[in-house]
Amino acid sequence: MKNPKKTFIARLKALRRQQGLTQTALAQRAGITREFLARLEKGVQDPTLRTMTKLAKALKVTVVELLQ
Repeated sequence: MKNPKKTFIARLKALRRQQGLTQTALAQRAGITREFLARLEKGVQDPTLRTMTKLAKALKVTVVELLQ
């Protein structure tokens, strides 16, 4: 069974990089701070559903796609 947290982190980073976005650019699109995004990508902070929704919208994917 895959670790959902590791899957989320890997997918978040991959989507951000595929779209050529910096952490700062994605954070601005999602309405969160760059520092918070960095903590999410490091696995230090766990995202809420609201944060995942903001990130998915900013990346133009669904929350489900963000978690796969």
